[in-house]
Formats: sequence, structure tokens, C-alpha cells
Amino acid sequence: MLTHSPYEPLDADSLVDRLGALPAMMERVGPAAHWRVREVGDGNLNLVFIVEGRAGSAVVKQALPYARVVGESWPMSLDRSFFEHEALLRLDSRDPGRLPAIYHFDRHQAIQVMEHLWPHVILRKGLMAGERFPLMAGQLGRYLARTLFRGSDWAMDTTRRKADLAVFAGNVELCGITEDLFFTDPFHECARNSHNPALDHAVAAIRADRDLKLAALELKARFCGTAQTLLHGDLHTGSIMVCQEDTRVIDAEFATYGPMGFDIGSLLANLWMAVFAQPGLRPDDGETRAYRRWILDTAETIWNVFVEEFTRLWRCERNGILGGRELFEDQADPVGGELALNAMIDGIWHDAVGFSGIEIHRRILGLAHIPEFESITDAALRAGCEHRALRAGRVLAVERGRFATIGQVRTLIARLEGDDL
Repeated sequence: MLTHSPYEPLDADSLVDRLGALPAMMERVGPAAHWRVREVGDGNLNLVFIVEGRAGSAVVKQALPYARVVGESWPMSLDRSFFEHEALLRLDSRDPGRLPAIYHFDRHQAIQVMEHLWPHVILRKGLMAGERFPLMAGQLGRYLARTLFRGSDWAMDTTRRKADLAVFAGNVELCGITEDLFFTDPFHECARNSHNPALDHAVAAIRADRDLKLAALELKARFCGTAQTLLHGDLHTGSIMVCQEDTRVIDAEFATYGPMGFDIGSLLANLWMAVFAQPGLRPDDGETRAYRRWILDTAETIWNVFVEEFTRLWRCERNGILGGRELFEDQADPVGGELALNAMIDGIWHDAVGFSGIEIHRRILGLAHIPEFESITDAALRAGCEHRALRAGRVLAVERGRFATIGQVRTLIARLEGDDL
């Protein structure tokens, strides 16, 4: 069995020999003699293989003992596969069918065998290609509401909640990466950072911007000190797979307890960056402007559906540690419960706005860039797209309290783009 062998990274040739007798693989893919294996991992951390055979297909994901984006000079624990596995199970139980099914997990080898999502594509790639996914916004809004609410003190009892918190408190390595790469590195000189040289003057101004750095520190404190719920921890358009009928969330190895607005803000920021990137990816004509409006509509729908579903869950499933029904509804004071709900949603929203501003900065100035900007070959054109995104990011982070609605964020983006979006 794999578990009784020393850890060894897979490759397309060794995978057949090492996993060929695994029942989960034989059941899902068929006899190993007919397997076709291709490595498709384009992320920063892991090996990912698609295995196809006579019976079907599966995905095999294996953690490496280092950060793939950097190489062996940045060693990492294999335990991240355990935390991802645990997170996927919990998130799937809270919104069934929105995560890939897990067929097998080997902690020693840091291997997961999971559902091959087909004909899904990575959302980021779909946005770059100008594709539309009509059901995605609603599915993501409900996913966010269900996973964030059902993993929180508002829904869970003390025993389950404290046990889960103890499990994910061990994910210190990846949580530390978020704390550094997200909130700290982009705002000072750091060897891990890189940026478009055409942004040199803007970068110098950002790193001298006291108000922005104070906002980053405040939001880092919010991330570190607010254990509201189990987060996906790295929810962006590269960790979502979509097709016309279905949306799935993948890559949950950064899962940790934190503020609800973090997952929401990370996702919204990547949608908004996709809008800023569009003029650099295709001709700036009527079709492109219509597509940018669609992305902005998608972001608004995600938030509005989140609020609608979160409200439903609050009214129907608020039975956890912080339920508070005995203080309001049980005393014939439903208005009190609604006031608490409104305050909760308001806090989540302003957190999300602030985190979105920081996410924009780290994707342009930090280690992990996004292909929407990286694929723009004209440096000056790319710099213009990035600079407008950074201007939006600063306002969202520093002035997050002045945005009462997501429509006001849309107005900000339209003003910066000089267009009627």
C-alpha cells in the first residue's frame, strides 16, 4: 500500500504503478493498463493529475514538500493536504454538491483522489476568454452564505465548534503565508515580491502610504483575531470551476477560522480585477464593455444572493452558541433578532470591502500574480490596467466604511475606468 512506502512525489509514469491497485481508482477509472495520465497543475503548491480510463476519470492531487511556485528553497509541510481534506469534507456537508467528491485520501503520501470536474473550466480562464456562466453567481452566493453561516457560532454548538477550531488551529504554515503574503509583503520591500517595472513610481508611493499601511495592519488584525467561521481561505477565480449548469469550489488547503468577509472579499476582488484587465485582453469595443458589465452584475448578484440566503439561514438555523433566540424571538421581540442580523451583515460587508482592497494589492505587487494582468503583453497598457485597479484597491481598503452598498463599488470602478458600467 502507498501508506507503507516512503513519501515520493508522483509523476505521470509512476502514478500508474503506484495507484494502479487502489480500489478507488479501479472503481472510478478502470483497469490501470488502460489509464491515460496528464499533469495539469498550474497552481503555486501542488501536483495535479487527470487520470482517464475505460470506466471514467478522476483527479489525483498530491502536495509537494515545498512551494512549487518558488521551488525547494521554500520547504513546506505535507500536512496541508490533511487540512484541505478536512475542509473539503466540512464545506461539502454545509453546501452539498458544491465541492468535488473525495474518493480516497492518503495522509502519509499527501494524496487525494477526487472527482474529475468535466466539462468545467477554471473560472479565471473563462473570464479571460469572455465566457458567461448564467447560474454561477447564484450558486456562489448560496455557497458563501451556507458555508460561512453553518460553520459559525451562530449555527454550531460549543462541542463541535471548539473541536473544529482546534483542528484548523494546526494549519499554521499556510495561515502564516496568508498573513505575510496578503497583508504585509506588498506594502514593503520584500524579496518575494515582484511587479511590472512600469509601476515603479506607483509602488514607491504605495509603500510610503501610511494610511494604506494602517488599513492593511487593521485588516490583518481582523483576520488574525476574528474566528467567526471556517474559511476556504483562498477563494478566488482560480479556485472555482464552472460550466453552464454547475459551479464547484476547489483547493481549500488554506482553510482556517477567520472573519466571514475574507472569503467574500477575496472573490469579489478577483472579479473586479477581471473588469480592470478586460481592456488589455481584447479590443475595447461595445462587446467588451457589455462583458465588463456582466462581470460587475455577477459580483453584485453574488453579494445580493449571499445576503438573501444568509438572512434565511439566520431566521431558520440560528441555533448555535450565539443564536440569541432566548433574548429576542423567545421574548416576542423578533425586531431585536432582525437588528442583530442587519448589524452582522453590515460588518461582513465592510470586512469584505477592506479585504478586497488588500487582495488587489497583493495580486499586483506581491508573490502570486494573476494571469489577467500578466498576459497583457504591452507593458504600458498592462500598467494602466493595474494602476486603475490599485487606485480602486486603496479606496476600498482605506475608506471601506463609506461603501454602504456594492453598487457604490461599481460606481467607483466605472469612474476609474471612465466608462458607463
